[in-house]
Amino acid sequence: MPKLRIKKSRRLIFALLFLLCLTFGAWLWWREREEALNFVRYEEFGIDMPVNYSIHGIDVSRFQKNINWAAVEQMQVERIHISFAFIKATEGITRQDALFKQNWQKAKKAGIVRGAYHFFYSTRDPLKQVINFQNVVQLEAGDLPPVLDIEVHNNQPPAVIRSTARIWLEEMEKAYGVKPIIYTNMHFYETYLGEEFDRYPLWVAHYYQKERPSTQRHWLFWQHSDIGRVNGISTTVDFNVFRGDSLALRKLCLP
Repeated sequence: MPKLRIKKSRRLIFALLFLLCLTFGAWLWWREREEALNFVRYEEFGIDMPVNYSIHGIDVSRFQKNINWAAVEQMQVERIHISFAFIKATEGITRQDALFKQNWQKAKKAGIVRGAYHFFYSTRDPLKQVINFQNVVQLEAGDLPPVLDIEVHNNQPPAVIRSTARIWLEEMEKAYGVKPIIYTNMHFYETYLGEEFDRYPLWVAHYYQKERPSTQRHWLFWQHSDIGRVNGISTTVDFNVFRGDSLALRKLCLP
């Protein structure tokens, strides 16, 4: 092989190695940044907040009573303000949250990205639970996907919980054309759901500990506190973060 070709090959190899090292270094920097979780106390919100995340939200039900959504949206402390809200809609086959409709309408009017959740029972007919949700919730473009709140086993074996949850999730995906979000804690997920549900976006409950949810399973939302405070709400409220930026949050919503 001529010397010129050898020199060119060496230069190409060195360039590729340099790019590889650069890429690996960037990945390490991102990983360290992701792993170095930092909580900061915000007295205005009444809790320590994980400031590694830029998108913050709440979840509410009738227990938060009448909410002034304009005040919720207008509250901002440094870079933290409420960008999204999950709102309880239904439970089981017959129950509807008494304040859902007004929360649903006023959250949108205030400019907060909204999502609706259903509290699920594996002891109830999953198709009737689908109907209950769809009769109450009118999802629109810009809303978050429907949420399956599944956190009680009611003495049912994992196989029953998986089969009933699967029906609810699949029916919702057919109806709205997006994968529903699963809300639960990691113990319940790993014990009663498992890998076959890994294709669904996960909203994980994990609070009272200043560390991320202990799981290799990718999650999108993290409920990190249930004792937060925000203007416009007279009670304590659950606080969440979204694992992404505002563009990723919008992309997750219904088209």
